[in-house]
Amino acid sequence: MRKSEFARAVEDEFGDAYGRVITRDLVIQSLGDRTADQAIAQGEPPRDVWLALCEAEGVPLSRRYGVGLPEPTS
Repeated sequence: MRKSEFARAVEDEFGDAYGRVITRDLVIQSLGDRTADQAIAQGEPPRDVWLALCEAEGVPLSRRYGVGLPEPTS
């Protein structure tokens, strides 16, 4: 997962405004008591951050995988 795919996944799952709030403000224990934004800025793989965010927010497993990918072009 790339950073752009992470951002797309967050927006798709949480919406633009709330997505920005939780990535900036929600401290996640499994990320070393950092926010998603801090973890990514400090080099954590976006995929790991996405999965930790999903776990913290209770996103169902069915919505955790394959998100963030751009729509295929024809």
